[in-house]
Amino acid sequence: MAINTKYMRWFGAAAIAAAALSATNVAAEDLTMWTLNFDNGAANGALKKVAKDFEAANPGTHVEIVQRGVDEHKTALRVAAGSSKGPDIYFSWAGLGLGGEYVKAGLSLPLDKYYTQYKWADELLPSAAAFADLYPGGKHGVPFTFKGEAIYYNKKLFQKAGIAQEPKTYEELLAAADKLKTAGIPAFTFGGSVNWHVMRLMDVLLETKCGADKHDALMAMKADWTKEACATDAFTEFAKWTKDYTLKPFMGISNQQSYTLFVAGRAAMMLEGDWLVSQLSGSKANLDDYGVIPFPTNTNRLYGFAEYNYVSTKSKNPDLAAKFLDYFLSTKVQQDLVGQISSISVNKNVQYKDQKPLEAKWLEIFKTYGKVYMNGDQAFPLDVTTEYFRVINDVASGNIQPADAVKQLQSFISGRT
Repeated sequence: MAINTKYMRWFGAAAIAAAALSATNVAAEDLTMWTLNFDNGAANGALKKVAKDFEAANPGTHVEIVQRGVDEHKTALRVAAGSSKGPDIYFSWAGLGLGGEYVKAGLSLPLDKYYTQYKWADELLPSAAAFADLYPGGKHGVPFTFKGEAIYYNKKLFQKAGIAQEPKTYEELLAAADKLKTAGIPAFTFGGSVNWHVMRLMDVLLETKCGADKHDALMAMKADWTKEACATDAFTEFAKWTKDYTLKPFMGISNQQSYTLFVAGRAAMMLEGDWLVSQLSGSKANLDDYGVIPFPTNTNRLYGFAEYNYVSTKSKNPDLAAKFLDYFLSTKVQQDLVGQISSISVNKNVQYKDQKPLEAKWLEIFKTYGKVYMNGDQAFPLDVTTEYFRVINDVASGNIQPADAVKQLQSFISGRT
């Protein structure tokens, strides 16, 4: 039978069209993730490997990871929030401040149904997952990393000052500070040349003096700082600590210099994150010389901050985005990522080998706390954070009194609304 060349040409064109349509359908399974270009090269490599492995497990899917510097990333997200296009998944910090900016702008999709579908509560550390519930209108985002902050203390200096047990209440911590002062040992060292380092002390004192609900209301700017006596009490306590119990002159040194002084035994305590364990190891310090305890606020909440991945409202395939996040959070994948993205996984089922005592202590802390409160610069919008820094620094320097501090901060907050 003769072959109809006209038919063959039509068939060939149809085959090409079908192939193009097929390619279009595959493209619909594309995922785009916007995240940071991390300083940690291992983290960048790990993310790309997870994307490739997910593609292999889900044929026809392509995951594009777009990495930018911090400022460029924030700018891109703000543009996306005001346009019709954006990523399927984006990285941001958790909390009402930085992360909340994009939630409020409508860029984040509530994930309640996916938390139920994938049973993420069964896999996530309670302290890491707690940030998803901070926003109105449902659960937003899933943990990428979680960083806890607590008191590291020098065991030898505690012993020298006659402190026999770890302080478990704020009153016991004050008593320990008095013993250290009597022994001629500064209780804490801070680096005041970077605003956020000494801010940590103010944050934990607000939690201690105001309690969880009032502290949250103050940071959410729903309570008046001048009308909540606990806010003035916290600034008063802050002034006392910086005057009587802190290594001087801390306002002129950096956080790195403060760390060097701590390792040199010039002060008994630092208020630092879980990352300090690896920093101490890198400095060849004897880890057995140090202990770690959560700051005793008496509220049963852990101080810390989280980095989250959010599903964007601009995503054409949120189900696939959630599937990728579930893959990333899975025990198997997180087990493989240990030490590459963070020393402690956000997955509570991950197993650790050859842990140092301080690392084991941190894991115990993370598993104990189901509620958190975050750093002030994560909770506040950027402009309020800047004012918060200024007021804190002025109190620490003795330039303003605590009562004036709350007036100035509230005046700034009131003036922006």
